[in-house]
This record gives sequence, C-alpha cells and structure tokens, in this order.
Amino acid sequence: MNLPKLTDLNVAGKRVLLRLDLDTNPDPNDLRIKASEETLNYLKEKGAQIIIIAHKGRPGGKVDESLSLKPFQTIFDKWGAKVEENLRFDSGEENNDPEYAKNLIKRLGDVYPGGASFAYINEAFASSHRESASIVALPKLLSHAAGFRFAKEVENLSKVFENPQRPLLFIIGGAKKDKQDYIKSLESLSDKILVGGRLPEYYGDMALESVRNKNEQDKLVIANLVQDKEDITLNSIEVFEKEIAKAKTIVLAGPMGKYEEKGHGQGTERIFKAVSSSNAFKIVGGGDSLLILPIYNLEDKFDWVSVGGGAMLEFLAKRTLPGIEALKQ
Repeated sequence: MNLPKLTDLNVAGKRVLLRLDLDTNPDPNDLRIKASEETLNYLKEKGAQIIIIAHKGRPGGKVDESLSLKPFQTIFDKWGAKVEENLRFDSGEENNDPEYAKNLIKRLGDVYPGGASFAYINEAFASSHRESASIVALPKLLSHAAGFRFAKEVENLSKVFENPQRPLLFIIGGAKKDKQDYIKSLESLSDKILVGGRLPEYYGDMALESVRNKNEQDKLVIANLVQDKEDITLNSIEVFEKEIAKAKTIVLAGPMGKYEEKGHGQGTERIFKAVSSSNAFKIVGGGDSLLILPIYNLEDKFDWVSVGGGAMLEFLAKRTLPGIEALKQ
C-alpha cells in the first residue's frame, strides 16, 4: 500500500500535529505510547515542534476533567512535545466537522506562534477506522504522512490477506456486539473463525449446540459458555486448541472470558498460550489483548502485536480504513 512516508515529509523546524492513540492510561510502558517513540525520536532529531493531539473516552463533546490528557504531558516532556487537550471535548471531532479542523489549526497556530507551517502525522492506527476530524479532515488541509508504527501496522496486517499460509484462523473474543459485523465480513477471507468471550450470547440458540455438534465443514465455531457466562467451557477450549494446532496463519483478537477475575481466566490463558506456542504466522491485537500479554509473559511470542482492535479487524475485512484513505489523498 502506497502510504506517504514520514521520511519524505519536510518536518525540519515545522510545527507537527502528531495524532496519537492516548485512549489508555498514562503509563510510559503502555504499548500504544511506546509504539509512537520511533516517530517522536525522528521528529525531535529533525527539530520539529511536536504538538500531540488525541482523544480519551467518550466525553460527548463536553469538557470532562476525568478524561483530561494533562496526565500524559510528563511522559512526552523528553521529546519537548506539548500535549493538547482531549479532542472529543468538542463535538466537531466526532462529527468530522471540517470547520472544527480548520479552527483547530488556527487555534494551535495562535498557541504555538513563530514556527514554520504545520504538517500532520497519523500515528493513531487504532483510531483510524473512525471518520473523525483529526483522522480524515486534517490531512486534507496539511502536508501529511503516516507515522512509522502506522506504516508497520499496515505492512504486517496486510500479510493476512496477501497470499497467507492456510488454514487461516481468526479467534475473536471480548464483549462488543459490533464484532459480529467484523466476523461476518471476515468469513470470505478465513478458513475458520472461533468465537468466544461474551459474543456467543449474540448468536442465540445456535451457541448452545455449535461446539458439541460441530460439523468439520463449518467455518464459524461458536463457543459454549459456562453457567455464569464469564468464560468458555472446557470442551470449547479443547475444540479451539485443535483448530489452533492445524492453522498456519492466526489472528487473535480479544479475551475468552472475564480474565481479570479469579476463576474466569482459564479460557483466555489456554487459548492465548496455545496461539503463542503455535508455529503459525500469528498476530494479536486489541486493547484487552494488550493487557493480557504481560500477564502470561507473551509480549514477544507473536509475529506482530497490533495496537488496533476494531481498526485491526476492519482493516483485515475491508483492506483499508478511513484514516488510510485520508493519507493517500
């Protein structure tokens, strides 16, 4: 995919609007923060004036101090970067209001005067499936490029649909109902899709029989849940492990249960460990998945760890994202 490269963008002495993923805790070891370091180092070396823009949570277009980005400032001080306030404190961000984008540039120009013109860099892959002003409107107004990590996300995830080794297996967990749409979109690409977490609930009575009476030709394999619905059953774990053992390419997105509670982590632990031990080309992604990896010391056991959850699945299903299309313009 021909994305504009950061190394081809003149950033020396410029004010750079760097869109990051900060919808997380202000922890310098958080992967979404560490993923931006290569780009930050490059910009600092080039003498750019770095202005970080991002969102956190769902404040609904109103100021909510509990969702302030101020706690992140100390993390980025070593790059001389300034962290702007939560973009979603203004409804224009989520509404993709072009006037909001124009006014944002003007306001930041007033706040940070004296520099050369602005440039824009998208290092927020996990937010690039959303048509927000900072993702799709800003690149139309400024010279722009993909961040280093963003480009690597596209490169590594593209391997899943560009001549993948088969069988190609998706394992999708978590609780968000919109993952059902991604699952449907991924059926044509995959050889097998294993569904766990709370998602089996959304498939109604089908989930009661699917694992025990599974036909080998079925592409969609839906786990049974334990009685309190906070984990998948032992039988489901064993069926999933057999599919993992056969796969040559695996995409793992989301936990199999409420892993953070004692007594509900068996499905998540066994499935994550089975995938990490596989000889397949394996990718893991999503917010919860990033939290799970250090629990079981699996951070370096995957071929690629994606910072995207919904963005990762949407990219694999559609082979592009609104944020990618905006950068290509």
